Amino acid sequence: MQIIGITGGIGSGKSTVARIFSLLGIPVYSADDAAKEIMVKDLQLIEEIKAHFGVESYLPDGSLNRKYIANIVFNDKSQLEKLNSIVHPATIRDSEAWARKQKSPYVIKEAALMFESESFHHVDKVIGVYAPESLRILRVMKRDGVSRNEVLARIHKQIDDRIKMKLSDHVVYNDEQQMVIPQVLALHKLFQQG
Repeated sequence: MQIIGITGGIGSGKSTVARIFSLLGIPVYSADDAAKEIMVKDLQLIEEIKAHFGVESYLPDGSLNRKYIANIVFNDKSQLEKLNSIVHPATIRDSEAWARKQKSPYVIKEAALMFESESFHHVDKVIGVYAPESLRILRVMKRDGVSRNEVLARIHKQIDDRIKMKLSDHVVYNDEQQMVIPQVLALHKLFQQG
């Protein structure tokens, strides 16, 4: 079975593209959602986070102390890199175990940080979802109710989209100029053929 990665910058529409594959009956693994879940379920990961960031990393009910962690990692790039170096391998392990249980010709792994986390090494092909930065900014401002500067700060924490697209095996253009569904259907047909 092939594992197909989907990535793209914030606001590019990678979740929309993943949902289209899901509607076609293809199982989709969301690395971002899974990471949030395993940070409170994977005992090895929990111990690693506590060892590095302190027992304050978790609240008494066992949930992640997001405010505490965010305060550390968003004010110190090296701490964010450390958190990612702990969480990404656990997410990769979880996605591989999930993929082995699926019964389809291929599966989709959606991950915003596909190249940043090195998880592209664990997929067979990568689809990059592209949208112009100006459109991405408007989408995220509307979706998250944040300012233009806040969106730009998030964008600048990710690899430049042009580089992501060059590193990708396929590109889906979600620029409101080209229809997305026919592009996804063409890829679906290609991946079904193996």
